[in-house]
Amino acid sequence: MSQMKSGAILSYLSIFITILIALLYTPIMIRLLGQSEYGLYAMVGSIAAYLSVMDMGLGNAVIRYNARNRAIGDKESESRLNGMFIVLYSVIGILTLFIGVILYNSIYNLFGASLTVLELEKAKIMVIILIINFAVSFPLSVFGSIMQAYERFAIVKGLGIFRSLISPLIILPFLFMGYGSVTMVVITTIVNISCLLFNVYYCFEKLKIRFYFGKIDYQLLKEILGYSFFIFLGVIVDQINWNTGQIILGVVSGTVAVAVYAIAMQFIRLYMQFSTSISGVFLPRVTMMVANNASNLELTNMMIKFGRLQYIIMSYILSGFILYGYPFISIWAGQDYSQAYYMTLLIMIPFTIDLIQNICLSILQAKNFQRFRSLVLIMIAILNVTISIPLAQNYGGVGVALGTGVSYFLGAGIIMNIYYQRKLGLNIPLFWKHIIFMSIPVLLSLLTGFGINHLIAQNSIGFLVLKIVLFSVIFGRLMWLIGCNNYERGLFISINKRMAKIIRGSFKSRSL
Repeated sequence: MSQMKSGAILSYLSIFITILIALLYTPIMIRLLGQSEYGLYAMVGSIAAYLSVMDMGLGNAVIRYNARNRAIGDKESESRLNGMFIVLYSVIGILTLFIGVILYNSIYNLFGASLTVLELEKAKIMVIILIINFAVSFPLSVFGSIMQAYERFAIVKGLGIFRSLISPLIILPFLFMGYGSVTMVVITTIVNISCLLFNVYYCFEKLKIRFYFGKIDYQLLKEILGYSFFIFLGVIVDQINWNTGQIILGVVSGTVAVAVYAIAMQFIRLYMQFSTSISGVFLPRVTMMVANNASNLELTNMMIKFGRLQYIIMSYILSGFILYGYPFISIWAGQDYSQAYYMTLLIMIPFTIDLIQNICLSILQAKNFQRFRSLVLIMIAILNVTISIPLAQNYGGVGVALGTGVSYFLGAGIIMNIYYQRKLGLNIPLFWKHIIFMSIPVLLSLLTGFGINHLIAQNSIGFLVLKIVLFSVIFGRLMWLIGCNNYERGLFISINKRMAKIIRGSFKSRSL
């Protein structure tokens, strides 16, 4: 349990560092690159992100099946499994190169009408670098998944924090020297592969992982591919929902529209991280619970327990963004990016439903029931693209965001809740009863925040910080008194004591 707590704490520390980097690094980066080049960088990143679907959901399979072998203590099966995954991912890496070549040759046909000749040339170079990045990363990614299966969350999250810090620290001097998006992609690739090589070292030296490359167990392979296939479909859907919008805008409107939408997506991804970072550490534990025949009541209690914690955090962020997102974006990124506020809200509000139920995804994966969710998400993606194209032509980025928000609300918000109730046997009405009750302090905090905005109309940096601090104090106090139960109060007290202990230890070591 200590590894899980450490992993969760480091996950949020990673998010706070990511936010700090975004606050300090992103506004400098977008100003040094310029709106068009930043839009080009974001668009190419969205195109290359489609290569990540080549993972085919096998990353989750590595975690699930290694965790299962750990639960039954089968080291021989574990070594055979790891060898098979290395072979599979090596094949995927080779396939990525071939698909990347096709993607490279399609750049002009896709964007020739909306990009300049120089932008097209830069796009081609970045795509080549990213193809190499993905092709090498796939076989190396097995080792990171093994570390998660062994619940080495502190190491995994710590390495993620290092990667978040080192990339901008290296990139920023090059930007000041006049280098652009191509250099950023090169540096990011080098940092990524270096971190993956560390995972290789850790697995061999610390975990003593073994690999057996003998005869493949085709029955097990069939089971793994069946498990992974529907996760793979979910990954495709995620790519469509979170990256296709920028590609659509790149084709229809050009790089400036992509730049504004990319800022909105940056906020959405940060928002997503606050939920997925904590739920991600529970897949091995949920898998073990399912392997030990945990009841639906036990799984429901787990869903409610961690869903409540996620809602406290997500509702605070959402409320704060509703109140202060527009002036913040205008100051932070510039007035040219202010429309990103509306795009963000159109996605953020309906997406909250799915984010506070992320533990359900771990339950689905542990029970191998993710098939229906994947099919639903495919329908969401088709609907999203179908309505986003005409909306983008008429309303630009706001139209794309509206299409994504509506699609997610219908699929992940309504249909999946019915499935969780009927198929998984989870008590969804009880879950939402808890959430509705916890929404009372959220609504009171929002009303108070609007009142503060009315009394303090100024939105300079100083006044904005003051209003955010006042809102945070009010939200925290109301949630503590009305929304939180005894477990949540005790948990936050425990985290505060642990953080205070770390800080005191840091000061003592400095004094010595």
